[in-house]
Amino acid sequence: MSINIDTIINTNNNININTINKPIITNNNNNNNNKITTFRFKFSDEFITELSQFAKIHQFDDRHAFKDAWNTWVEDNEELVNIETRNLINNGYDGDVLDKMFKSARYYFRKKSTEKKAPVTRRTYINVDKQLLDAMDEHIMDNIDDEDYQPKNGFADFCQNNLELLKEVVNQICQSGIKDAREIEDKIKKTYKNRYFVLVKK
Repeated sequence: MSINIDTIINTNNNININTINKPIITNNNNNNNNKITTFRFKFSDEFITELSQFAKIHQFDDRHAFKDAWNTWVEDNEELVNIETRNLINNGYDGDVLDKMFKSARYYFRKKSTEKKAPVTRRTYINVDKQLLDAMDEHIMDNIDDEDYQPKNGFADFCQNNLELLKEVVNQICQSGIKDAREIEDKIKKTYKNRYFVLVKK
């Protein structure tokens, strides 16, 4: 049975408190060796600075030119890349680190604006936790090149693999006073879809 938002929110529009209030802790054995779940493996600040600079320099390159420039950048920054790779692996990341770096540069930092926007008055809305946005971005970038990947099935897979994070986010939203289950569900689904189109937009 697949896990989705309905696993967390009851279909009768009542929040399933028993589900969302479970502690976000994994236990690998029965000897109380508890470990806090890591939702997202982040790059170091130093690496982000260098990666962002590269992405902005090649912001308007086509896919092939960007890839060629990337290969050159990796060679020129071999030590920096190796250090960052070791750090991620030591922190438990088991994916393709170089691919994660490339997709972050291509789909995220290349399009990230450096302009500071003036604050504007907004209507009341459901605030989405930044940790959830980061996890969505990472999931999308990890799957964006798969031929069968679409926002709909991607979202289902995201929920399957991020249940504990979703429990925490839904719990935070409920505590802020918003308890309409359908509103929360629609917001999270729409957010994932929007993040997808932001990252794939040419």
